[in-house]
Amino acid sequence: MHIDNAGRQYTTVDGQRRAYPCHLLRRSFRDEAGRPRKETLANLSALPLEAIDALRKILKGATLVDAEVAFETERSVPHGDVAAAHVMATQLGLRKLLGPAGRERDVSYALILSRAVSPKSKPSTARWWWTGDTTLSADLGVADASTDEIYAAMDWLAGRQPDIEAQLAARHLCAGGIAMFDLSSSWVEGKRCELAAFGHSRDGKRGRPQIEYGLLTCPAGRPVAIEVFAGNTSDTVSFKTAVTRVRDDFGIEKIILVGDRGMITTTRITELRQCDGLDWITALRAPAIAALASDDGPLQPSLFDTCNLAEITHPNYLGERLICCRNPALADERARTRHALLAATEKDLDKIATSVQASRLTGADKIGERIGKVIGKHKVAKHFLREVTDSTFTYRRNEDKISAEAALDGIYVIRTSVADETLNSAQAVTAYKDLKYVERDFHIIKADDLDLRCIHHYLNKRVRTHVLICMLAAYLTWHLREALTELTFTDQHIPDRDDPVAPAQRSPQAKTKDATKHTPEGLPLHRYKDLLQHLSTLDRQVINFGGQRIEKITTPTPVQRRVFELLGTSIPVTLK
Repeated sequence: MHIDNAGRQYTTVDGQRRAYPCHLLRRSFRDEAGRPRKETLANLSALPLEAIDALRKILKGATLVDAEVAFETERSVPHGDVAAAHVMATQLGLRKLLGPAGRERDVSYALILSRAVSPKSKPSTARWWWTGDTTLSADLGVADASTDEIYAAMDWLAGRQPDIEAQLAARHLCAGGIAMFDLSSSWVEGKRCELAAFGHSRDGKRGRPQIEYGLLTCPAGRPVAIEVFAGNTSDTVSFKTAVTRVRDDFGIEKIILVGDRGMITTTRITELRQCDGLDWITALRAPAIAALASDDGPLQPSLFDTCNLAEITHPNYLGERLICCRNPALADERARTRHALLAATEKDLDKIATSVQASRLTGADKIGERIGKVIGKHKVAKHFLREVTDSTFTYRRNEDKISAEAALDGIYVIRTSVADETLNSAQAVTAYKDLKYVERDFHIIKADDLDLRCIHHYLNKRVRTHVLICMLAAYLTWHLREALTELTFTDQHIPDRDDPVAPAQRSPQAKTKDATKHTPEGLPLHRYKDLLQHLSTLDRQVINFGGQRIEKITTPTPVQRRVFELLGTSIPVTLK
């Protein structure tokens, strides 16, 4: 039996073409004389086309089953986020960068990808792999990795750190170029870490031991190397280590190092002068700026009458360039902040004066003790004159000091050994302000994306490797953020600035994105972390259909599809 399409069609007198389909169920046979014949068994034209197609398949020998019975989704696992990270890591040659193939490299690579998309502690990461809640573990062969294997891989990676960082330096640092260096810290949980010590906490975690780490980057902020120090290490000591690594480990004899005013001190500059080929860019501290402005010194407000930038000289800085800058927006902000801090301090002092006047607080020592608790709270004690006796307390603002400080509002001075032929004044200022990219990397590593804090390891080697994994994940994240800028609120068209001192401005295209919350093509914008979360909804499903197991990616949303277009590849079904 078979189904024939026996419809008819004709053209009307006015030229319209009309069709009358007819679907007939027929039987073919031969008569007694052996001639082929057809017998119409039924007219199926009234049936839905889907039913006719199903009957046609049955007559051809196919077996039709109920979809609800035959179709089963065995597993649906988040895939898009790790797929995007793997694609970018492959383009960067990250696995080859880590070292020779082997189990330790596979586990280390998986740790870096995991840190980039879903930062957790090492035991939590292991459980994430074991439960199969990500395609990463099965595709990279680490689903059965034990915590002992993870720690063994970390120990292996620790031995690879010098070679990894040397390769990154060869990629992104060049002789005669610029390198950025800055220091940060993270607190430590537990009491057994040898590197943990009390020091200046950049996280505001008072009373907690910490470690410190210095990050070396290229001018654009790509992480190149990271070094871990004890929690009480000074900025200058860490900077000396960075200099040693650039010269000895990376073999770069000529380079310009950029560091903040706490990093490159006068003592450190004296040592740098003895290193041929090493130049530096930093800034002066407030007391040094005040000294340049006092007693009719070279730093006077008239320098900024026509522009925001001027270069001066001073006998105390022979062989160096001093580039003075004044940012009006920064001046207004500092004036507003000082006024608010003075007012807050006065409010506290008024409470003490009221208590003294009412004789609730007596005795010069007790009054002084109360004053000491509040006067330094907002760091403006130098701006108040105080008179204390056993029964009286008065205070007033030190207007001379306030005026002297206000005169320097918005002024900062760049100090550098770089010759004008190498970097002019504007370029030197821009190079110093590019330290903001290192600060951005610290935000990515510590809080925004990779969640380095807090430290739970206690072996020195493990602490250093944990920080290295975070640095390598930050290197991967830097490139992912750069590639996916179109889908985030990041400015893709940063305007060139004629005045490097002036506040940065967003481009018109970025302002349009901010206002519409969509790309020009109409795709919704995301924060980078939210974009990764949206990518994770792109699942890989294992489907059992009629006894056949099929692996299939769910239909991507327009944003998910655009992500992989920006990465220059189709969506991979597996990470192999």
